[in-house]
Amino acid sequence: MRILTLPAAYGIISGNKGVVGADLFHPARQGQHTGEDASLVLHEMTRLICFTADGSLFLCPFGAVNDKEDKKMGLLELFIIAVGLSMDAFAVSICKGLSVRTLRPRHALITGAYFGGFQALMPLLGFVLGVRFQTLITSVDHWIAFVLLALIGGNMVRESRDTDEESLSDSFSFATMLPLAVATSIDALAVGITFAFLQVQIVPAVCLIGCTTFVLSCVGVKVGHVFGAKYKSRAELFGGVVLILMGLKILLEHLGVLG
Repeated sequence: MRILTLPAAYGIISGNKGVVGADLFHPARQGQHTGEDASLVLHEMTRLICFTADGSLFLCPFGAVNDKEDKKMGLLELFIIAVGLSMDAFAVSICKGLSVRTLRPRHALITGAYFGGFQALMPLLGFVLGVRFQTLITSVDHWIAFVLLALIGGNMVRESRDTDEESLSDSFSFATMLPLAVATSIDALAVGITFAFLQVQIVPAVCLIGCTTFVLSCVGVKVGHVFGAKYKSRAELFGGVVLILMGLKILLEHLGVLG
């Protein structure tokens, strides 16, 4: 059955010339109807139902009925994902801070700009790809979101257990920073695909992810310079666990286990 609210019905009726009293459905006239108006409303609702070929149209007043209410990803959930994604960049930033003898503000700003910029760009590209295939896999989209986040998180947890010390060049040139920025943001490409399935508003999401990564990358350079690689593994472990838990939450909400 096709369900329309009165504002939607107004758009259909007003688009069909010759229908009497179409303005009665306009939201601006809500609460201003007289008894005669009410009769005309009932008459036009009947005409609209008869207008459909199969009669499978039902009118409800101003959004009182929702056939299916989609769960939207909130700002807090987006921020948690942004922090989880930025942990790879944070870990590499620690190594960059460790590599320089004399730390200057521009070192942190350059690192933050590269990592934050690519961390915002990759989800946007993933979102574009996801939108193209969204209609083909709608029935399993939450499972895909869970699997992708779980794989990304599991890989970060595995890398956090790697005891080999990484040594990075102390150069902050384009040739040095570009591969690092791409490598730390590949995971965000997959997350962008899940954003398309979850109907996330992509512009605020990528801005939040980019800004969060920028800030944490700047902090990571300073932490690495002062404390060395002490917190690198912990950061990767934390980011991996966060992404796995967020993927599990999305799946459980879809299955109705969580409200």
